[in-house]
Amino acid sequence: MPYKVYNGKTGVVYNVTKSSVGVLLYKIVGNRYMEKRVNVRIEHVKHSRSREDFIKRVKENAQKKRQAREQGVHLHLKRQPAMPRAGHLVTTDGNVPETVTPVPYDTHI
Repeated sequence: MPYKVYNGKTGVVYNVTKSSVGVLLYKIVGNRYMEKRVNVRIEHVKHSRSREDFIKRVKENAQKKRQAREQGVHLHLKRQPAMPRAGHLVTTDGNVPETVTPVPYDTHI
């Protein structure tokens, strides 16, 4: 890699040569983003995996939609945020509370 700050960054390939690729990156400098164009050898480049879950979800939704259309049912496919967990009652039957005290600071060496 050209410099340690670019390690692991995601960018867009804008130029391809025999032994390297030109990558367009954005680097934070002070309070702004600067566009940097770096030439990187091909061995140091790999595809971003950030879209894999999205593509998988799109394919699964298409299949679910197809099945719902065949059965004639309405299906909600939008993602839902994690809802609060269901409430439950905590009892002390067979579950004696444990008192926790801090360990005293020892100054002896």
